[in-house]
Amino acid sequence: MGQDAIEFLLGQHQQVERLIDQIKTASPESRRELFDELREMLAVHETAEELVLRPVTKASGETGKRIAEQRIAEENEAKQVLADLEKLDPESETFLTEFGGFAADVLKHATNEEQQEFPLVCRENDAARLSKLGSAMVKVEKVAPTHAHPSAKSAPVTLAMGPFASLIDRARDAISAALKD
Repeated sequence: MGQDAIEFLLGQHQQVERLIDQIKTASPESRRELFDELREMLAVHETAEELVLRPVTKASGETGKRIAEQRIAEENEAKQVLADLEKLDPESETFLTEFGGFAADVLKHATNEEQQEFPLVCRENDAARLSKLGSAMVKVEKVAPTHAHPSAKSAPVTLAMGPFASLIDRARDAISAALKD
């Protein structure tokens, strides 16, 4: 059996929180690498949630639909802010100021998932189903885009543009890494 989807996501939430803390306290020169790691993690994490978790949440009645729509709205806003942050110089004070607000929103989003969505999904699905969802998330993350794409505001759009965006993102990441060496 694979890892339980909720345990998988909770582990990633902890990683995100650690990266946020590291970025806030990092030297200006170190922020780019840490931010790139966070940006990639959030992009693949949110893609997996959007394509795997949100449909399960929506299937849990009116409450599930409402919770899923709220999380999607938060994620769509975060995609735009993340894309805007990526354009800023991480060594600048502007970046640090903007990042502070973004970080607070990301942590609030994670708390909303942990307090509202995850308990609902756990109540509505057995261990075998949660394991299958976890396996699906791992597979989605392997091919997910690594940058925020604010135009992908729904699962159908993500599915349509995801493979192309992923190829472009991963090529862009490889070029950037090669130029650092």
